[in-house]
Amino acid sequence: MQIPLDYYRILGLPVQATVEQLQQAHHDRRLQLPRREYSERAILARRQLLDEAHAVLSDLGQRQSYDAGFLLRTYELATETPDADQITQADTEPDPQIPRIEIHDEQLVGALLILLELGEYELVLDLGRPYLEKPHPQPLQVNKPQVVITDILLTVALACLELGREQWQQRQYEAAAGSLEVGQEFLLREDLFPAVRDEIQADLYKLRPYRILELLALPTHHTAERRKGLQLLRLMLNERQGIDGIGHDYSGLSIDDFLRFIQQLRDYLTVSEQLALFEEEAQRPSAVATYLAIYALLAQGFAQKQPLLIRRAKLLLGRLQGRQDVYLEQGVCALLLGQTEEASYLLEHSQEEETLNFIRMSSQGAPDLLPGLCLYSEQWLQREVFPHFRDLAEQGVFAEDLLCRSPGTDLPGRTAQHRRGTPPP
Repeated sequence: MQIPLDYYRILGLPVQATVEQLQQAHHDRRLQLPRREYSERAILARRQLLDEAHAVLSDLGQRQSYDAGFLLRTYELATETPDADQITQADTEPDPQIPRIEIHDEQLVGALLILLELGEYELVLDLGRPYLEKPHPQPLQVNKPQVVITDILLTVALACLELGREQWQQRQYEAAAGSLEVGQEFLLREDLFPAVRDEIQADLYKLRPYRILELLALPTHHTAERRKGLQLLRLMLNERQGIDGIGHDYSGLSIDDFLRFIQQLRDYLTVSEQLALFEEEAQRPSAVATYLAIYALLAQGFAQKQPLLIRRAKLLLGRLQGRQDVYLEQGVCALLLGQTEEASYLLEHSQEEETLNFIRMSSQGAPDLLPGLCLYSEQWLQREVFPHFRDLAEQGVFAEDLLCRSPGTDLPGRTAQHRRGTPPP
């Protein structure tokens, strides 16, 4: 059989390599042993190819003869511009211009090992996977073929692992997961090489937050992909036992890191997606999830003029009342529901002096604080609530949609530092 390799690449040398460089490269490559899981047959096959490359290139006459054909093929490959018919044929047949060497079936795993070391992961998959199909479409003419197949399986799995890591570095997170899962599937099917399986699984766990962000960032018409992102997120939440839980999802994210991750992905979720997610999480119970569910209820209730949702937000705020000051948020809910007397009563109990001072100043001597609360509510919804919902970020909040109007006084946004128990923006 022929393999797309040349003697220079086998030794990791340029064509202009000196005799001394050739000797050193051969020595170094022989010392670089593959992983301990490989059989002696695989190690021997790799060594044979290294020795063969060294024997040809270290003999002046053989090297000159090899170079003549090798350099001619390389030059033709670099200068030839294929037409459309050639490109179509190249999809189904090996390119005759690419330098190749003839090997025995016994040496196949050695060649795959060298290609793996060269970073030719996709080529390893193209050459190795057909031998893993059952029944094998390309039977190997070797003694103890199962040993060789096992070495090929290991090489293919390692190629999947390294290709996945390469795609991860290129920020192709879902593609990386696909490569890792292919390798994992091969190993699970044969129940072999548990150490490699553990490496793949560890990478899949750590990759999961990146995949979630990539999938949820897709346009909303990518329904299946975004649904998959939400499924992965729920899986992480279950393993962690909630947003602020103490379970393990093996992603490497601490509780604070995960809170930041949740805050980051909120910008990719619609208000209905957040409402379904955080209301479910609030049942664990979770103070953070409860607060995020309240935001979703307020946002959707106000944007879609559904007072029942605002009432639900107000009820959830009541659950938090014993642990933190939520009178101001309750006052906003009461205002939006037209419960003006209750809104004034709730403001009187709030301890958030900075915001209360703004509300007092904005009320401009009115008999109650409702004008200021109205302006505060408008700006809070516009600056702090709506921007974290994908479908509401560009939607305006106008005073005429509230129950009262106030002069356009500027207010610094009500930040996360003022809302204890929520993740920072």
